[in-house]
Amino acid sequence: MHSMDSTDLDRLPLRERKKLRTRQALVDTALDLFTDRGFDGVTLDALCDAVDVSKRTFFRTFSSKEDVAMAPTQDVWAAFLEELEEVEPAAGQPLFDVLRDALLAALGRMPAEGWAHRVLLSRRLAARTPSMDAHGLAFCDRTSRAALVVTRRRFALPGGGDLRPRLAVDLLVAAFHRALEAWAEEPDPTRDRLASLLREACAALPTVFTLPAR
Repeated sequence: MHSMDSTDLDRLPLRERKKLRTRQALVDTALDLFTDRGFDGVTLDALCDAVDVSKRTFFRTFSSKEDVAMAPTQDVWAAFLEELEEVEPAAGQPLFDVLRDALLAALGRMPAEGWAHRVLLSRRLAARTPSMDAHGLAFCDRTSRAALVVTRRRFALPGGGDLRPRLAVDLLVAAFHRALEAWAEEPDPTRDRLASLLREACAALPTVFTLPAR
């Protein structure tokens, strides 16, 4: 499940709206508390009390404190997998372009307001929290494997020992991370600016293989 703009939220049934609002309250409160007190300085009980939800409700939505703290970027990749299930490639379109466009579409589904700030808070926490860093690596590996399964099923790609589909996914992930690093250093990072940097990173990939080593 990923973040939604308020107009999209209003179209959902009441029960779903409540679930998404509770989820967003958990993310926002967790990031604020972790930033103020440190990740290890906030217990799960304290987080649930601050949002006025039970631990049972928390675990219906997130698997751990790390999971809720990293939700802003994980939401992009959850939306990416959904986009891969729906996209209809043009005839002969390269796989990497399909993957790139799906990730750009996923980014476009993130809220224009607030999401970028949450990503920055999450990144700063992860930089000083080893358990978040480890969680992020595990999440990245699971998502890459899931994307590979979807792409092979949907786009009639070769299986077996053909490395190209997995390499295409890995290159997309690498381009996203490099774009994210550059984006986080900018004075006014926005969702749309991250999309622009991702396009630039993807466009630079072919030149990597001809970059001379002097």
